[in-house]
Amino acid sequence: MNHNISCTYFKEAYTMEINKRLASLDTLRGFDMMFITGIASLIIAICYLFPDGADFWLVTQMRHASWDGFRHHDTIFPLFLFIAGISFPFSYANQLEKGTSRGRIYRKIISRGVILFLLGLVYSGLFRLHWDTIRLFSVLGRIGLAWMFAALLFINFKSRTRAIIAVAILLGYWWLSTITAPDSLNPDPLSREGCLVGYIDRTLFPGHLLSKNFDPEGLLSTLPAIVTAMLGMFTGEFVRRDEPSGNKKTVYMLIAATIMLVICMVWQNWLPVNKKLWSSTFVLAAGSYSLYMFAIFYWIIDVKGWNKWIFPFRVIGMNSIAIYLIPGIVGIGYARDFFFKGIIERCPEDVGLVVSNASYFLIAWLICLFLYKQKIFLKV
Repeated sequence: MNHNISCTYFKEAYTMEINKRLASLDTLRGFDMMFITGIASLIIAICYLFPDGADFWLVTQMRHASWDGFRHHDTIFPLFLFIAGISFPFSYANQLEKGTSRGRIYRKIISRGVILFLLGLVYSGLFRLHWDTIRLFSVLGRIGLAWMFAALLFINFKSRTRAIIAVAILLGYWWLSTITAPDSLNPDPLSREGCLVGYIDRTLFPGHLLSKNFDPEGLLSTLPAIVTAMLGMFTGEFVRRDEPSGNKKTVYMLIAATIMLVICMVWQNWLPVNKKLWSSTFVLAAGSYSLYMFAIFYWIIDVKGWNKWIFPFRVIGMNSIAIYLIPGIVGIGYARDFFFKGIIERCPEDVGLVVSNASYFLIAWLICLFLYKQKIFLKV
């Protein structure tokens, strides 16, 4: 029996056609989600087993940059949004082929954006009923809004016009990044205290931010995140073409990723790469990484057909929203303690930390496997 939960998700690509053509999407999404499902913490724990392991470069990469900078852990969020963007051109074409009305497509796009935003509120503690302090912005909220606006642009403008819009957003956001917050004693407009991003949020939404004066998923910084989703849609639009060949498409994507990287490296001399501000340079850095990763996965899986290894990743990739929400709502840690606490307590402290993180990830993966086997997918 095929159980499909009608909830929210922009994973429109789960028709048989898309699964055949872009199995790399689910695989890459699963690879991405593994790092917030427990793999990052497991890698850190393993590094701690070695002398001076806490100072190992890999530990640093498994944590966010404190402000300016770019680490692997900073790629997880934008890669997820980028992948969501890739799916949409396929979904949109599929809807048009089925004769779906333009009004219905609009409603589906907007409903996804709104529902993801509401799910972000649920994740932030909506049911605790603390209306005066609940965090309004969230990772899910940003994904929903950025994807929604990018999708609306996609169906209303040709690719050249959208490219101009994307460049205008990045340049315009750069200009806004030069404006110092009127209430700040710090004259640096790119500082946490002096940025316009924080000023707008604490002025309009006091008491509803992640911290007192700043929220990394706030209102203004959602603007450049739209471009991140747009980059994914440009990619999906390109890959969907019948020509050129898959090999040539891969080469072109690698070239485009390199161009973005070079522009970013030059531009960062004036505008640092900063995830919390979602700076225009961060859009290019994350976009470059995302395109590199997708090109590699696409070539290996969809072009060459080397796909026997992808199952563990697809299990998570096909239910990524579910596995993002479940730990915050249900608490995988309780299940880990129930089954593994005895073993963990009998291990040396550093080994116990490895066992704790490994068992946490295993339980999360098994939950996804159960959903996968039952054909339960959190999607529209």
